[in-house]
Amino acid sequence: MNSVATAPAYRERLVPGIGLFAACLLIVPAVALILVPVAAPLAIPVSISVYVLLVIALLLLSPTIRVAGGILYAGRAQIPVEQLGEIELLGAQALREAIGPNLDARSYLVIRGWIHRGVRITNIDPADPAPYWIITSRRPQALAEAIEGSHPAAS
Repeated sequence: MNSVATAPAYRERLVPGIGLFAACLLIVPAVALILVPVAAPLAIPVSISVYVLLVIALLLLSPTIRVAGGILYAGRAQIPVEQLGEIELLGAQALREAIGPNLDARSYLVIRGWIHRGVRITNIDPADPAPYWIITSRRPQALAEAIEGSHPAAS
């Protein structure tokens, strides 16, 4: 039982896809064009360094979604799963509506624009002002199953 409680039931890092990293390659010629009139020999090394720093920043700033030990960790926030209610899977259109015109400003969001589906989880904690959490995920069904499987009522 203890080994199950310590092992994460679900873990996902919301890193950008390869397409975003490829698109960021456009920064190399842009920085080089700016630097050529100023310091031509430094243009290419500096532009490649700027790209590498951008990639590192994107990777380091990617939040992690994790369910372990009866707690949902989403980015910097955490909440015990017993304080979570209904879980709704959101496809691309439903996610767009949920974070657009139907968004409650008090909700907690962990969303990344390069992920087009996720979950909306009702928060049943009366002391918490956030009515629900919206989390983007590449595997929303697995996330929902991990949360439901960690819920004390499921045991």
